[in-house]
Amino acid sequence: MTKDIKPIAIYLPQFHPFAENDEWWGKGFTEWTNVTKSQPKFKGHYQPRLPSDLGFYDLRLEETMIAQSQLAKKYGIYGFCYYHYWFNGKLLMEQPLEMMLNSKNIDMPFCLCWANENWSRRWDGSDHLVLIEQHYSLQDDLEHIRYLMKFFKDDRYIKIDNKPVLVIYRSELHPQIKEATEIWKKEAKDAGFEGLYLMQMENFVKGVDPEIHGFDAAVEFTPDFSIAKGKLLKRENRMKYIIEKYLHKTGIRYNGHFINQVYSYPDLVDDTIAKPLMEYKQFRCVTPSWDNSARRKKDATIFHGSTPEKFGQWVKYITAFTDENFKGDERIFFINAWNEWAEGNHMEPDIKYGKSYLEEFYRNFIS
Repeated sequence: MTKDIKPIAIYLPQFHPFAENDEWWGKGFTEWTNVTKSQPKFKGHYQPRLPSDLGFYDLRLEETMIAQSQLAKKYGIYGFCYYHYWFNGKLLMEQPLEMMLNSKNIDMPFCLCWANENWSRRWDGSDHLVLIEQHYSLQDDLEHIRYLMKFFKDDRYIKIDNKPVLVIYRSELHPQIKEATEIWKKEAKDAGFEGLYLMQMENFVKGVDPEIHGFDAAVEFTPDFSIAKGKLLKRENRMKYIIEKYLHKTGIRYNGHFINQVYSYPDLVDDTIAKPLMEYKQFRCVTPSWDNSARRKKDATIFHGSTPEKFGQWVKYITAFTDENFKGDERIFFINAWNEWAEGNHMEPDIKYGKSYLEEFYRNFIS
């Protein structure tokens, strides 16, 4: 039975104006700014992606987060994993999380993922332009975990065996990560918990046993870019590829296939399902689609050809995998993501597909 499996959707809290975004990107900037100005890069490319049921919402409003929670729960999603931004005591995008913490009307289990990278213009391809740099120290780790304790103590916070779940997005960037995990776990115990259930996200670095650095488990990040096969157009029709490349290079006809990384979403699903399993504890992940061209004029990564039905096939496999391999509170898997609209990566309804991805998720999750 899968009724006790708990799917957790990753959640981006950037859909509201705040001072730093105003300074860096222009007054009133939110993630919707990129979403609405996006255009197709090639024939058949699905852009722009525009929301339907929830509209262009503002996460400063409590009713927005209530509506999101109600919609997610209706279709079988157990909780949200909110990205959390801490830079040596400076917080970014904390307003929705603080509001959620203070509102019992938002009835949704949740946990946090520390997005511990430098805050840079990576999203628009300018990786080298650092806006806020992340500095590490054990004293900062102590202050950080003490700030998080108010979230951990909330009844809605997701726990495994009375250990609050905390995900670290890029644990490999912390030069003293083992010492940091020891500090974090001690503080959790001192606060009355059995400890802290730490997960390392596997995106840039894979294959490292989480226990080496004091983690309890890893979280598979999808899409796994390392298994992406060759360029889609070249693989589908080599002659068409040669002709289109000539037309593009000579300026006769622009084709976004040649300035972006375009892969097959159906292949991504099949290859992820066929991937060798890790020898350590790793929670699995599914993604409904991926296309970050709303953030990049060139060199975007696009997994073309996603459909609700193909996504549903992936969900069915991951649900069965979780059912077979995990027990108790560890019967979870992740969804990347609930609302990454500028990465074309969202479960929230859009104008083209409506609730189809949610419906396919629910149908294959409960089957």
